Amino acid sequence: MEILAFGVQADETPLLEAAFGGPHEVRCLGVFLNEDTAPIAAGYEIVSSSVNADLSGRVLRVLAAGGTRMIAQRSTGFNNIDLDAARQLGLTVSRVSYCSPYSVAEFAWTLAMAVNRRIVRAATRTRDFDFRLDGLIGRDMRGRTVGVLGTGKIGEAFTRIAHGFGMNLLGWDVARNPACVELGMKYVDKEELFASSDLISLHVPLLAATRHLVDAAALELMRDDAILINSSRGGLIDTDALVAELRAGRFTGVGLDVYEAEAGVFFLDKSLEAVEDDTLARLVTFPNVVVTSHQAYYTSDAVGQIIAATVANVTDYRAGRRSENTLVPD
Repeated sequence: MEILAFGVQADETPLLEAAFGGPHEVRCLGVFLNEDTAPIAAGYEIVSSSVNADLSGRVLRVLAAGGTRMIAQRSTGFNNIDLDAARQLGLTVSRVSYCSPYSVAEFAWTLAMAVNRRIVRAATRTRDFDFRLDGLIGRDMRGRTVGVLGTGKIGEAFTRIAHGFGMNLLGWDVARNPACVELGMKYVDKEELFASSDLISLHVPLLAATRHLVDAAALELMRDDAILINSSRGGLIDTDALVAELRAGRFTGVGLDVYEAEAGVFFLDKSLEAVEDDTLARLVTFPNVVVTSHQAYYTSDAVGQIIAATVANVTDYRAGRRSENTLVPD
C-alpha cells in the first residue's frame, strides 16, 4: 500500500522513505494539505499530514470522497483537525502523542538566551566587523524567577533546565506535576505568575480554554523587563495585544517559534513575495523580538520518534487496532 505524505521537509524525506519499507511505501510531497491540494490524495487510502495542514471539515470531505479512510498526522498537536467531521465521515485519525520533550524545551531556552543576551543583534554586527557592546547587555538567570505555563513533559524538561540555572520556579497547570514540585516549583494562579516572573514560557496545548491565554490583561500584568517565550502554539498569545505592548517599549525580549496566523507562511519561502500580514511584518521589526519558523521540535531525535510513531499508527490501522495515538474513533 502506498501512503501519501503532505508537507514533508527535505530533511524528513529520506527518513520517511526508509521507515515506510516493506508492505507500506510512501510518496512524499512538499506541498501542504489544504483545500487546494486535497484532490491530489484521490485514490490514497492513507494520508499523512503535517502540523500546519488544513484539516477542516471541507478538506476532510474532499479526502473522504477521494477514498481516504485514514489520516496519520505527524505531530502531537491536532487543533487543525475537525474531529467531529472526521467522526461523521467515518475516518480514522491518529497523531503522535509523544516525541522528545527535550527538543522543544531546549529550543525554548535557546530563544530565551538569544533575546536575553542579544545574540542575533551581536552576530549581525560582527558580520559587519562592528564589535561594540552598546545595547548588548543581558542579565544572569540565576536567582531570577521563571514562570512555566503548562508543566507536562515539555514543561517539566524546561523546568529542569531552569532549576539548573538556579532560578526560582513558578508553575501553572490544571494539575501539579510531582517532579516539578520536587524541584521546588510553587504552583500559583495565572495572575501571580504573570506579575512575578522575570521569564515566562508557554507549554500548554491550544484549546478553546487556552486561546489567547496571554491576552492584553495578562501582558499588562507582566513586568516591563520580562522575557516571554512561546514554543507551543501561536494562538496562545493575542499577537495584536503583544505588538501594542512592544510598541510601548515594554519587555526585555520576546522569543516566538510559533505565530497564530502561521498557516500558509511558516515552512515556506516567502522571501521574494510582498508581506501581506501586517502584524507579522511589524513583529519581526522589533529589535528585542526573535521569530523562528516552528522549528523547536526539529531535531533528528524528535523527528525520528515522530516517524516511528506514524509508522506504528498506520500498522495499527491496518490491523484494526487502536492506541493512545488514535483520536478518531474515540
